[in-house]
Amino acid sequence: MNFWKKCIQNNTQEFFTIKNYIQSLKNKTNMATYKLDPTHSEVSFKVKHMMITNVTGHFSKFDATMQSDKDDFTDAKINFEADVNTINTNNEQRDGHLKSDDFFAVDKFPKLIFQSTSLKKESDDEYKLTGDMTIHGVTKPVTLDVEYGGTVKDPYGNIKSGFTVKGKINRKDFGLGWNAVTEAGGVVVSEDVRLNAEIQMVKA
Repeated sequence: MNFWKKCIQNNTQEFFTIKNYIQSLKNKTNMATYKLDPTHSEVSFKVKHMMITNVTGHFSKFDATMQSDKDDFTDAKINFEADVNTINTNNEQRDGHLKSDDFFAVDKFPKLIFQSTSLKKESDDEYKLTGDMTIHGVTKPVTLDVEYGGTVKDPYGNIKSGFTVKGKINRKDFGLGWNAVTEAGGVVVSEDVRLNAEIQMVKA
């Protein structure tokens, strides 16, 4: 009796394990997909120059996708990438330096990539977005602040959700270590980089 009872118990456990796995696949399949609206989105950054003023740059080409089934997006899976070769700081010589091996080395590492691991709700419209960011071939966990702007239907019937994403990273953590020293002993470029993105996502 113990032998058959054990077999029944094992088969029952295996059945529910398989059932749960199938249900998880269904949940993933049923998740709504959101795609980037590039016309109404932008990604920029600021870096201190000579430690007295900020230089602003942006990426002209980038893309993002999001999968979520909940109205508050707390189950969202987000993927983002930017084409580093499209970096623009309104100075061609500086842009060329940023693309060189001193910084991004775009010939070897053409993409900046972010993959989320969690999106935690802090208040009605504030979130903490955590994920893995890859720059210059180096992947590090980062946490970003997200402000949810709301969800609306545009005149064409598209469902759009808006987000403002902000954060700060240390460029040296990602192998972007170049710097120079002024006559006064200060650095030319700060290590901290402030990130800002205005993102509109369209429900597919």
